[in-house]
Amino acid sequence: MSTPAPVQVGSLTLGGNRPMVLIAGPCVLEDLDTACRIAETLQEQCGRLGIPLIFKGSYDKANRTSVNAYRGPGLEEGLRILAQVKERFGLPVLSDVHEVSQIDSAEQVLDVIQIPAFLCRQTDLLVRAGRSGKVVNVKKGQFQAPWDMKHVVGKLASTGNEQIVLTERGASFGYNNLVVDMRSLLIMRQLGYPVVFDATHAVQLPGGNDGSSGGQRDYVGALSRAAVATGIDGLFWEVYEDPDCARCDGPNSLYLRDLPRLLAPLLEIDALVKRL
Repeated sequence: MSTPAPVQVGSLTLGGNRPMVLIAGPCVLEDLDTACRIAETLQEQCGRLGIPLIFKGSYDKANRTSVNAYRGPGLEEGLRILAQVKERFGLPVLSDVHEVSQIDSAEQVLDVIQIPAFLCRQTDLLVRAGRSGKVVNVKKGQFQAPWDMKHVVGKLASTGNEQIVLTERGASFGYNNLVVDMRSLLIMRQLGYPVVFDATHAVQLPGGNDGSSGGQRDYVGALSRAAVATGIDGLFWEVYEDPDCARCDGPNSLYLRDLPRLLAPLLEIDALVKRL
């Protein structure tokens, strides 16, 4: 399998046959104290295990199932929270953008601009994200074939920005269900850019809770092990102190306390596959 060119995120490197990176944090930001507690715990856990960490948290989830669902603190407050996390803990930060107009503010704070899966074909959004000069992580749409991501890459690369990361999060499989085709990870990696596996969204049951999404977090570990065995460059996990009390994506998110147990065998697999 080809080795993607490395992408630099602060002091971290994605790709280039380097050890895998963990992108982790809450699905949606709630408040500064919660974000800082999660970031501090993640930093301690990843530091002990020696795994590079990018903190993620959405300031706005614009594609919620119900109009009454919690969306987040919004652009201004959400970026303020992420800027504080970045300053206090020295972690690179990632969040989603949903509109071209958001990027002017987002690029001032974010190390990684993320394009949500439902928007992965939006040309204007991709081009503006590329022009930011930031690392751009694109979630592959649930409707998108992995080989068609070459056109997404082409839109970003047309701006001269080669700091591109592609993330697999499962494909629609009937109603309220997703399935992961592990071939997708290999196919997208052949495009020459780092590939991340979003294991917690892969076990999501979109709209499956009558107004919100369900999930099956019990399968995150197994799917992560399978994905890491393909040689991916990073994992994407959404985590909470108590996912059952989370305001977004709780059923498919992991308990913070479970991360060391889940990560330890993944690091061994990663080292074996990449012969580190």
